[in-house]
Amino acid sequence: MGATRLYLLLSAMNILHRHHVSFYGSGSQPIVFSHGFGTDQHAWQYVAPAFAARHQVVLFDLVGAGSSDKTAYDFTRYSTLEGYADDLVDLLRALQRPKVVYVGHSVSGMIGVLAAIRAPELFERLILLAASPCYINDGDYLGGFEPADLEELLGFLDQDYRAWSHTVVPTLVGGDMRPELVDEVLASFTRVDPAIARQFARATFLSDYRAQLNQLQVPSLIIQCAEDSVAPTEVGRYLHANLAGSTLDILNTTGHYPHLNASVATIASMERYLRTSRISA
Repeated sequence: MGATRLYLLLSAMNILHRHHVSFYGSGSQPIVFSHGFGTDQHAWQYVAPAFAARHQVVLFDLVGAGSSDKTAYDFTRYSTLEGYADDLVDLLRALQRPKVVYVGHSVSGMIGVLAAIRAPELFERLILLAASPCYINDGDYLGGFEPADLEELLGFLDQDYRAWSHTVVPTLVGGDMRPELVDEVLASFTRVDPAIARQFARATFLSDYRAQLNQLQVPSLIIQCAEDSVAPTEVGRYLHANLAGSTLDILNTTGHYPHLNASVATIASMERYLRTSRISA
């Protein structure tokens, strides 16, 4: 094996280790799932298995989350979502697979959009689950938060991340508020290092990527919940109006985690889209 090839192999292995990448399923079409703020790859446990019969399912943790290599977290690199988008491009190249179907929840939706703008050759389709390009109300744009309210929320997080998590998670989960779901998400939130959580929250909630949306050329499905305090339906409609080749599906459910409290409806929406867009689901 040549030195260059060995270097590339070791580099790819390092990237897969850094993100604690796991694989299962069959088929040549990879489907890559990326979790949102406060959770990790286990958040997909109710959705991802439904696609294993016809896809290779790829799960990973964002750096700083789950079982990722925490020593790889760089406070400069991850001060904005661009650092995570660079990571995603590196990860997809390291996989050395055909174009992927990418499924991103919440902030990972925009991470996927940024990555697909930079490297469209890596993506077949994007599925954006409860995603938002901007969380702040701005004139006619309804992002979900007034600036002062968002600063107050982030200030609370800065003071006591654990107390903040116990306060916001029940609202985020929504739905029928099944205790096991609340406990599941809360346990995931509290495993995150508070310093990383504080920075990731600001990189997420203070971001504004509306101006970049018209650069995306990869087709996408936008799945939004009918009632979501973090990403209102107006955000889904805005994405649909500004993403070329997009499809919008608003699920009749509440909360910000449809892959947890409305997994059947989420799976059905994804399968319907992949089937009609001629990708085997």
